[in-house]
Amino acid sequence: MVKRWIGQKCFSFIHLKNLVYNTCWEDPRLDRQALELSPDDNVLVITSAGCNALDYALQSPANVFAVDMNPLQNALLELKLACIRSLSHEDFFSVFGRGVHPNWDEIYHDLVRCELRPEDQAIWDRRLDFFNGTSRRKSFYFRGTSGLFAWMINGYLKRPSQLRRAVDAILDAETVEEQARIYDQENVDALLWRKPIRWALQRDATLAMLGVPQSQRKQIDSSYPGGIGEFIRMRIETVFKRLPLKDNYFWRVYLTGQYTPECCPEYLKESNFDKLKGGLAERVSTHTDTVEGFLNRNRQPISRFVLLDHMDWLWDNHPAKLTSEWQSIINNAAPQSRVLWRSAALSVGFVDPLVVDRNGTQVSVGELLRYHPEFALELHSRDRVHTYGSFYIADLRGSATANGITQQAASANAVKNLSSSDAGELIGGSAA
Repeated sequence: MVKRWIGQKCFSFIHLKNLVYNTCWEDPRLDRQALELSPDDNVLVITSAGCNALDYALQSPANVFAVDMNPLQNALLELKLACIRSLSHEDFFSVFGRGVHPNWDEIYHDLVRCELRPEDQAIWDRRLDFFNGTSRRKSFYFRGTSGLFAWMINGYLKRPSQLRRAVDAILDAETVEEQARIYDQENVDALLWRKPIRWALQRDATLAMLGVPQSQRKQIDSSYPGGIGEFIRMRIETVFKRLPLKDNYFWRVYLTGQYTPECCPEYLKESNFDKLKGGLAERVSTHTDTVEGFLNRNRQPISRFVLLDHMDWLWDNHPAKLTSEWQSIINNAAPQSRVLWRSAALSVGFVDPLVVDRNGTQVSVGELLRYHPEFALELHSRDRVHTYGSFYIADLRGSATANGITQQAASANAVKNLSSSDAGELIGGSAA
């Protein structure tokens, strides 16, 4: 119990007092297909680093409401919006593509700062070294808690030097076959998974830096053979050997500290930057609040909910709050609403049994959801990040299924009937 309490306190302190995410760790290419956004949609997304909120805005929905309890995460998205309004694409890409600008102090004070709210000015006035290159961690993508871990990993990759050369060669490979050949020939698995990294990944403090709470670690340890260490090892092997890395900007930025013009989020590409600057960025707003708190104050029906993986933590630590969050979703959902979420677990069983009020009748959430398990599994197999155990796409509806069993439950039962290795391959394995 003491260890659990310390782990929870460590996670809460890191998440509420620091910038945790300097880039989003969810693949918006999948989300775009799953969300099927239209000009009439109002989207709620947990902010994280704001990359995906800008990605959704490029699809021209009516509004993108970015909600996060951590004011630093919202301040980062506000900084991106301010830079879109005030900078050229060349300067913008230097700041958020390369993670450093040689004249950041000057352009921040002359052009960007006046576009920020006072509370965000106060945050970035104290953090000019995040972008000006004066810190030992030169790139912004080595700042924040996840960035600090990435910086330490980059130091780790240099010892031995052949590991760094092998990783760079894999990133530069033209084909998946070439990636796999280099990975095997250079013995990357053995060079990477030495005792120091295995030890670090067993520490709650390390996982908290990466945004992984104890509850997610427990889910992985209980459902994946070999626990979280083996889960991460197999996911990295899949990314390096079975998924194309040429456009995998998620792993590139953490392994190099920067994007390239050819391998970067959509909002950083010049044509898309112009669209955002031309007005689409104005459809994005930030809100420092819980999902439930925002929905209880919001007056516009939401048709698309992107909940990331935060329900894993809520269910383990505050199950009553998870129920009330779903009640607020039900209360504020527009007709034909769709909900997306991810989980560390290979299958999630805690959503469907939650009991909410629908038009004066007590019903389970599972009775109100129409899942798309095959679509979700197909998209999940192509996930460039590849660190989540499962991915869910569900439409809200007003009545239960005919037999009272949701599609998710049927899908989960099918997975339980597979061997552990088969389940891992189905839900998170090769997409080659």
